[in-house]
Amino acid sequence: MKRAKPYEISKDAVLEAWRLIRANKGAEGVDAQTIADFEENLKDNLYKIWNRMSSGSYFPPPVKMVSIPKKACGERILGIPTVSDRVAQMVTKLYFEPLVEPYFHEDSYGYRPRKSAIQAIEVTRKRCWRYNWLLEFDIKGLFDNIGHEMLMKAVRHHTKCEWTLLYIERWLKTPFQKEDGTLIKRSIGTPQGGVISPVLANLFLHYVFDKWMERNKPQNQFCRYADDGVVHCRTRSEAEELLKSLDIRFKECGLELHPEKTKIIYCKDDDRRDDYPCISFDFLSYTFRPRRAKNRWGKYFVSFLPGVSNKAGKAMRQKARRWKMHLRSDKSLEDLSRMFSPVIRGWINYYGKFYKSALHPTLRHLNRTLVRWAMRKYKKLKGHRRRAEYWLGKIAQRQPKLFPHWQMGITPTAG
Repeated sequence: MKRAKPYEISKDAVLEAWRLIRANKGAEGVDAQTIADFEENLKDNLYKIWNRMSSGSYFPPPVKMVSIPKKACGERILGIPTVSDRVAQMVTKLYFEPLVEPYFHEDSYGYRPRKSAIQAIEVTRKRCWRYNWLLEFDIKGLFDNIGHEMLMKAVRHHTKCEWTLLYIERWLKTPFQKEDGTLIKRSIGTPQGGVISPVLANLFLHYVFDKWMERNKPQNQFCRYADDGVVHCRTRSEAEELLKSLDIRFKECGLELHPEKTKIIYCKDDDRRDDYPCISFDFLSYTFRPRRAKNRWGKYFVSFLPGVSNKAGKAMRQKARRWKMHLRSDKSLEDLSRMFSPVIRGWINYYGKFYKSALHPTLRHLNRTLVRWAMRKYKKLKGHRRRAEYWLGKIAQRQPKLFPHWQMGITPTAG
C-alpha cells in the first residue's frame, strides 16, 4: 500500500505551472538548463518537482545573481531561479495568489491579474484634473529590503497551508550565487526575478502602504504600481506633511524613499496659476505635464496630461537603430513588416493610449530609416531622398496596413 504524501499538491497544478513558465520564457539559472533542455525530459522533470514538493523534500537551488544597468544610473540585482525552481514557485503562486488577491487595494496595479499600467495612468490622469498637488514616490530597492519576519506574518495571516508557508520561507532564505560560484547568504529581501516575488512584494506593501493610507490618510487618493506610486493632495502643505509621514512610515518598516525620485508636483494648467518649480513627473514611462489640448468646440487650452516620456522615446529609437533596418537590403518591405511590426504595434498600443502626438517623433524616425533602406536597396533611389520618400509614400497610400504607424497616418510624404 502506497504511503500518502504529507502535502496535497495537484499534478495538474504542476503541469499548468509549467505551461505558464514556458510561455514566459526567461533565462537559465545556476544549472544552465534552458526551457528547451527542461522540455527534453519533461515528464520526469515535472514528476520530480511534484514528488519533492508533495513530500516536503523540495529545497530550492541557489539563485543566479545577475546585474543589469538601470535606465538612469547604477545597477539592479536580479535573482534568476532555475527553470525547475520557477515551476515550483509558479505552483505555489497558483495556490497562494487567489487567497490574497481579493484583499488587495483597488488602486494597486502592479503584477496583478486583470490590472494594467494603462489603467494606472488613466486613473492618475483623471485625478490630476481634480487635485492641484501630487506626491510622487519611489521605494529604494524594495525587493532587496523586504523584512522576512514582517512578510511571513502577513503570509500567515492569509494562509495556514503548511507547504505554502514552508516553501515561501525556503525561497526567502535561498542564497544568491555569483558568477564565480560564491554563495551569498540572505536574511532580507525577496529576489527580483523570482516568480513568487511580485505577489510577496505586493502583500508586503499592502500592509506597509495601502492599508496604512486607508487608515491614516483616507482623504488622499493614491495609485501604486509595485514600488512606484503617486498620492493626490489638495494643497502644497498637505503634500509636504504627507511626505514627512510616509518617510517615517517606510523607515519603520525597513524601507526608504528614493531621495531623487520622490518629489512634490504642482499639476499646473490654465486654471492653476501658482508658481512652483516642479510641474511634471514621470510615471510608468509617461510624462505628466502641462500640454496643449483642444476642447469639443475646437478651442485650445493648457491641460495637465500624460504623454510618452522622452526617456521612453529615446529607448524606442535606440532599439530601432539596433535593428539596423536600413542595412537589410536583402529583405523586401513585406519582410521588414513581418519582422518589426509586432514590436511597433506594441509601442503604439502602450504609448499611443494618451496624447498620441508625443509618439510621432519616434514613428517618423522609423519612416526615415525605411527611406534609408529604400535608397540602399534600389539603384534608382540611391542618393535621392525625396524620390525615396515619394516612392514609399505611394506604397503607404496603397498599403496602409503594411506598418502599424502607417495606419495612424504617420507615413513618408508622397508629394
